[in-house]
Amino acid sequence: MPAEPFTESTGTVDTFDEARGLGTVRSDVGDVLGFHCTAIADGSRTIPVGQPVRFRVVAGRLGRWEATGIAPL
Repeated sequence: MPAEPFTESTGTVDTFDEARGLGTVRSDVGDVLGFHCTAIADGSRTIPVGQPVRFRVVAGRLGRWEATGIAPL
């Protein structure tokens, strides 16, 4: 479980599969969290790997912690 769920965190986009719309972010403390392209804050549905971002950690629909509100820094 991430140390600070529901608070804003920073990290980097670790992976992103544009065809599937799925990716992961690695927080600055090392947690890896999945996300769907609809969680990208600007509505673009795409984000480059390696992009520094800020995001919130929330409980996902499948019971896993996920990143949402993903915004480039």
